[in-house]
Amino acid sequence: MSAQREDWTAADNSVVPDRAVEPASETAVPLLNIANILTMLRIVLVPVFLVVLFAGDGHSTTWRLIATGVFAVAAITDRIDGQLARKYGLVTDFGKLADPIADKALIGAALVGLSILGDLPWWVTAVIAVRELGITLLRFAVLRHAVIPAGRGGKLKTLVQTFAIGFYLLPLPQGFEVVGWVLMGAAVLLTVVTGLDYVVQAVRLRAGVHKVEANASTGA
Repeated sequence: MSAQREDWTAADNSVVPDRAVEPASETAVPLLNIANILTMLRIVLVPVFLVVLFAGDGHSTTWRLIATGVFAVAAITDRIDGQLARKYGLVTDFGKLADPIADKALIGAALVGLSILGDLPWWVTAVIAVRELGITLLRFAVLRHAVIPAGRGGKLKTLVQTFAIGFYLLPLPQGFEVVGWVLMGAAVLLTVVTGLDYVVQAVRLRAGVHKVEANASTGA
């Protein structure tokens, strides 16, 4: 579930536009709500997807179609839970953290599965996996100061990754390989760029917090 606003106020009270960083806070929204349930459902579907993907030696047309269907259902829940959270005020700190983690679990499982089956080069999976793992760890590192939910770039990255994986999952004619490669190339590029952008946000946030702490200690 994404944040309800794009601008955020840094620790030094300056407003930084076009960012999606908000101070972590407790809310009255119940943890067990429909948006969070859909997020957890997406996580549960990850092992189901892997079982179906590897069924029938991993290249059975029927099982690949079923695997694509499971993947599509899981991906659609990402769209639905975010809309529900924003429309009905169900945004929670848990959702802000669990939603991108669920996305990474689904995307990561699909990439690794496709690489094991020989359908996708391992270097593509490695680049995306390292970025996603690094950003996830960074999210927890800055959690003490704020929750940084996925921004527009992150959403676009996930969307392109999803379509690219869909092309690789489907048993399409060879002529579609070029489309798959173009989409996956765009996904890798967006993965790297948005990762760097997230690091910049985290560094700015930490710098702002340290500045406030320094001013407080000196009585400024």
